[in-house]
Amino acid sequence: MSDDSTPQTLDRLIEGYRRFREVGWNPHLERWKSLREGQQPEVMIIACSDSRVDPSQIFDVAPGEIFVVRNVAALVPPFETTPGHHGVSAALEFAVQVLKVKEIMVMGHGMCGGCKAALTQELHGAEPGEGGFVADWIGLLDEARAPIAEELGTQGRSAEIAMEQAAVRVSLSNLRTFPCVRQKTENGELKLRGGFFAISDGALHLLDEETGTFSPAA
Repeated sequence: MSDDSTPQTLDRLIEGYRRFREVGWNPHLERWKSLREGQQPEVMIIACSDSRVDPSQIFDVAPGEIFVVRNVAALVPPFETTPGHHGVSAALEFAVQVLKVKEIMVMGHGMCGGCKAALTQELHGAEPGEGGFVADWIGLLDEARAPIAEELGTQGRSAEIAMEQAAVRVSLSNLRTFPCVRQKTENGELKLRGGFFAISDGALHLLDEETGTFSPAA
């Protein structure tokens, strides 16, 4: 029995591709030509894989303007040299050491499923392939979760927002454990920023690290 959803989904993607060729490629050939020789983005954005929070769309940028890494809950692991596949660390190393970006923004968001799972621990004990990979990844938030769960519980938007915003702070803290990031921030070559995109109203909030609070962007 055939699955009619697959051709329909592909058709929508091809339609989008045709619109891109019409309005995103042909009118901007010079821009695309300049990118053949390489990329020189000044900003790296670490965002969630959630389909509702595409940084290129939120910031309305042209191709080549931002270097983006997306993963569950927009997390950055701490610097470590243990064997394994360190995808986020590799992308960070490339952005900082090769592309020499000037700013890195960690952008969390509202209604984040990864942060909610970290809060409720609903995947705790799951096997790899059955939720275990996600559980292990969001375990990076366990330490930050504890005071939130104690004060606000593990249900409801107040607790979820606190977890979502705490995740940004955790990733910023972990960024600073990378020697190349620490060195460049200390000598003024690199700036770290925290952001939070609220899906409910489309507003971007920026983190003031001195106060630890998020405020709407001007």
